[in-house]
Formats: sequence, structure tokens, C-alpha cells
Amino acid sequence: MRKTHNKEFKFKVALEAIRGDMTIAQIVSTYQVAESLVHRWRKQLLDQGNEVFTKDMRGQEDRASSDIDTLHAKIGKLTLERDFLESALLKVPGRSAKK
Repeated sequence: MRKTHNKEFKFKVALEAIRGDMTIAQIVSTYQVAESLVHRWRKQLLDQGNEVFTKDMRGQEDRASSDIDTLHAKIGKLTLERDFLESALLKVPGRSAKK
């Protein structure tokens, strides 16, 4: 039966291979993976590692911008509600909006 590994596990193993603190044989023994996988994941990380800082960061900036727009809309809505309730409270006899 073939085992599938998640990306976090692959990254951890590949990073261990790049660091050089352990030999490939030790990594294979520790993580119970084939030597060819360690070499393949190490090569993938070295070849495609720069993409982590280009594609993903643009997506994060877009999401952050979208989140900021949503938060500004929410702030505007809450400010409008507060102002409405404050003016309604002033119309109630014997009440004050300020405490």
C-alpha cells in the first residue's frame, strides 16, 4: 500500500536534508521514507522554493486588502447604527446619550 505524505511533512523532510545536520540515511530511518523521496523533495524545495515568496505573498496581499475593505464597511455600518441610536436616545424624555 502506497502512503501519501502531506506538504508539511515533505517540507520538514526536505528541510532536514538541506540543513545537513543528519545524513540521508538517518533521515530515511527517522522519517521512514524512501531515499529517493528525500532526494526528490529536497530538489523540489531547492528548485521551487523561490515561488513561496512570490505567488503566495501576492495572494496574501489581495486577501488582506479585501479584509480591510470588509472591515471598513463594517466600521461604517456600526458608526451609522451608533449615530442613529444616539439620536433616538436623545428623543426619549429625561434621557441623555452621554453617560
